[in-house]
Amino acid sequence: MMSDFRASHSLIRRAEAQFRSGIIRCLAVSLVVLPLAGCSSVSSLNPFGGEKYETKLLPDVPAEEIYDQGLARLQRRDSEGAAKKFAELEKQYPYSQWSRKGLLMQVYSFYEGGQYDDAVVHANRYIGLYPSSPEAAYAAYLMGMSYYKQIPDISRDQENAEKALLAFTALVQKYPKSEYVEDAKFKIQVTRDQLAGKEMSVGRYYLSRKNYTAAVNRFREVLGKYQTTRHSEEALFRLTEAYLALGITHEAQTAAAVLGHNFPDSTWYNDAFKLLAGGGLKPQENKNSWISRAFTRVLG
Repeated sequence: MMSDFRASHSLIRRAEAQFRSGIIRCLAVSLVVLPLAGCSSVSSLNPFGGEKYETKLLPDVPAEEIYDQGLARLQRRDSEGAAKKFAELEKQYPYSQWSRKGLLMQVYSFYEGGQYDDAVVHANRYIGLYPSSPEAAYAAYLMGMSYYKQIPDISRDQENAEKALLAFTALVQKYPKSEYVEDAKFKIQVTRDQLAGKEMSVGRYYLSRKNYTAAVNRFREVLGKYQTTRHSEEALFRLTEAYLALGITHEAQTAAAVLGHNFPDSTWYNDAFKLLAGGGLKPQENKNSWISRAFTRVLG
C-alpha cells in the first residue's frame, strides 16, 4: 500500500508540474501573439512538436564597427544616416565610452547636415550628461555655431543671434582654456555687432518717422549693451540729432562731445559738430549725463 501511495503521489506531482509548465507556456505564447491563438487545453501542448513561435536574436555588432559605419556615411555626405548609425551606439552600448562618442558624433552629423535644431538639442544633452569630458567644449562650440549659422540679416528677428551670443559666452566662461575660445570670442563680437545693427536699423526708422523718443531708446540700447561695436559712433551722432529735435540741447551737446573724445577722427563727429554749429551750439560734455556715465564705466 505504501509503495502504491508513493507511486501515485509521484505521478500526481509530475502531472502538476506538467500542468504548471503548460500554463506558463500558454501565457508566454499568448503575450507574444494575442490575436492568433489562445491555449484552449493542456492536451494541445505538445512538448515534442515543432516551434510555432521562433525567437530570433539579432547578433551583436561590435561598437567599433557601428562607429566606422557612421563615419562611412558621413564621408558619403549622408548626415542623417550617420546620425542614426551613431544613435545605435547609445542604444546598444549605454553608459559606455562608445555611447558618449556616439552622442557627440550625432551632434556633429546634424550640424554637418544643416539640421541645426537637432544639433542644438543633442549638444545640450551631451553637455548635460558629460560636462567635464574633454569634448564638452566642442559640443558647446557646435551648439553656438548651430545658432550662428541661422543668423539672418538685420531686417529680420535676431533671436538666433542672441542665442549664439549666449552660447559662445557660456563656452568662454565654462571652458576658458579650450582651443575653441579664440574663435568663440571673435563670433561674440560679430553677433554683438549684428544685434547692435538691428537696434540701429529700428532707431533710424523711428528717427525718420520723427518718433524721437523711441529712437533715443534704441540708440541708448546700442551704447548700453554694444558700446564696443562699430555702431557706437553713429549711435552718438543719432543721439545728437534726436536730442536736438526734442530740444534737449545739453544731451545733444554731450553726445557730440563724447563722440569727439572717443572718436576724434570720425566722420560722424564732423557731422555732429556741424549739426550743433547750425543751431549756434558746440560740443560740451555734461558729466552727469547718462551718456557720459556709460562711456566712463566701460572705458574705465
